[in-house]
Amino acid sequence: MTSTLPMTRRGAAAAILALAAAPALSKAATPYPVVGKVERLDPALDALVDADAPVEQVMDGFTWSEGPVWVGGKDGYLLVSDVPGNRIHRWSPARGDEIWLAPSGYAGPETGSLREAGSNGLIVARGGLVIGDSGNRCVSFIDLKTRKKTVLAASFEGKRLNSPNDLVLARDGAIYFTDPPWGLKGDWSSPYRQTDYSGVYRLGADNVVTLIDKTIEPNGIGLSPDGKTLYGTDRKTGWVAWDLDAKGAPTARRSFVDRATTGIDGGDGLKVDRGGNLWASSQDGISIFTPAGQRIGIIRADDVISNCELAADGHLYMSSNHRVLRVKVKARKLAA
Repeated sequence: MTSTLPMTRRGAAAAILALAAAPALSKAATPYPVVGKVERLDPALDALVDADAPVEQVMDGFTWSEGPVWVGGKDGYLLVSDVPGNRIHRWSPARGDEIWLAPSGYAGPETGSLREAGSNGLIVARGGLVIGDSGNRCVSFIDLKTRKKTVLAASFEGKRLNSPNDLVLARDGAIYFTDPPWGLKGDWSSPYRQTDYSGVYRLGADNVVTLIDKTIEPNGIGLSPDGKTLYGTDRKTGWVAWDLDAKGAPTARRSFVDRATTGIDGGDGLKVDRGGNLWASSQDGISIFTPAGQRIGIIRADDVISNCELAADGHLYMSSNHRVLRVKVKARKLAA
């Protein structure tokens, strides 16, 4: 959700404007503005994305875009949260940009407690849309046809969640989610917090919530293809990985990509493809890591990127501050 990059959003955006090579990004014709490039660090990247693929802007006008998710097959559509704007946008090449749901999060009177009242992370799960309902401080389900919302989880051990952020679906129907305080005014120092930590949780198929970890500053989250490894963004250290047992509970945690060692600052949201590669937001854009943690490429843009989605139409969509970008890729989304 809200960017956990070390700089502020606008500071990070200004720093990334150093994309001097943008005019010579690709020979490919595109009806959309080209605003970034692919940087190849290792030949292994060629199997996932072409180095000359243009990074295009397809949407604009967000307050802060987040949580893109593709719904349906190659002729489907994209849903994207505007978290402070309290809206979910719908986009497709045929219909363009339209408001799909507003408000997407908190719909009540002003309380003075919220910094970001809208939805955040979005995933297709349980026959509809499951969202990090930041403004309502819960995880919610939305029926894609009626757009009716149902709360799935709002508390743990009797205490309200902070502002659920990113989510990932497991094969058994469980949903792992992160709960940083970005949606609350004052975030980490907010007086409205009811826990003294920001947790990583598992929401079982029976909607029972269990705690995975309370020692990191979490944001993005993803699962390996075999479901045995859970990945997470840790604002303090970089990216971490948990080994999971047959019941989806953690047995160990390790560093996956260490910020201090690698110098890769970040991040925010992430996705895992069918080959087990991580597509993770970092200060540079989207860093592409192998399952061994080697960075083999970077998708750079002229702005900070918060999250991404491997869509069925063959593109990686990226929420990028006020905009949404995309690049053609060969990698495919991991299906739960």
